[in-house]
Amino acid sequence: MKTLKQSVLEAREKKVAIGHFNISNLEAFWGIFRAAQSLDVPVIIGVSEGERDFVGVKQAVALVKSIREEYDYPIYLNADHTYSFERVKEAIDAGFDSVIIDGAKLSFEENVKLTKQCVEYARSSGREVLVEGELGYIGQSSKILDEIPEGVVLDESSLTDPVKAKEFVELTGVDMLAPAIGNFHGMLRGGVDPKLNIERVKQIADSTSIPLVLHGGSGNSEDDFKQSIANGIAIVHINTEIRVAYKQGLQIGLSENPDEVAPYKFLKQSVKAVRDVVTDKLRFFNNL
Repeated sequence: MKTLKQSVLEAREKKVAIGHFNISNLEAFWGIFRAAQSLDVPVIIGVSEGERDFVGVKQAVALVKSIREEYDYPIYLNADHTYSFERVKEAIDAGFDSVIIDGAKLSFEENVKLTKQCVEYARSSGREVLVEGELGYIGQSSKILDEIPEGVVLDESSLTDPVKAKEFVELTGVDMLAPAIGNFHGMLRGGVDPKLNIERVKQIADSTSIPLVLHGGSGNSEDDFKQSIANGIAIVHINTEIRVAYKQGLQIGLSENPDEVAPYKFLKQSVKAVRDVVTDKLRFFNNL
């Protein structure tokens, strides 16, 4: 079976993208896996620091590993948005396939220092663990928003600079980079986020020559996805839309079965809702 690195490089070469979807529980996990399995495409399960605290660090590893081995399937586990070396080390030691060290709110120099430390530890782990760095602030919370998150500026001068991106990659040795290209975490209540800066995606991809990752994909248009993937994005993160689908499915399950007390019965609608959203995203990301 292909490693995550092989799958990412193959996606980049084919100009498609691997879907990255976050979970907080088993229902969302099954919805995501069943969607990927039905289309026979690789998929990445993400757990942020908060999600890891809820699910369990080693438990998330055991869950993904069990499915990968039972089905011989290219499903991978990523430690999403991690803010300290200690928690990156924790994820690597537990068996994660990749980690994101998010130093976007730090100075450039501090971000480089922290990211390089994480890369060096990953390289010394004895396993192939990919490290993703982040350059450019895009917010931190995956939720429905009334306005663009505080601290996020979408004008061209605030996006990730291709020259600085190249310097960052060379100084840290990261495997992948998450740039600020007009994206942000969360999703505007109207359902459609502002357009991405596709030219900036291309410039950063050309300058760094490594796979790029689009964070905050919930709410972006199909045209933005299509163009960003064609110009260097190899992984797309979706979280808010998964959470919304899960909640809506739960509401349906409870309303249809008001007297039901068996969770596995009323939670079936949540699994289905997540699966439907992920299936649509994976079809589009993989040109199916």
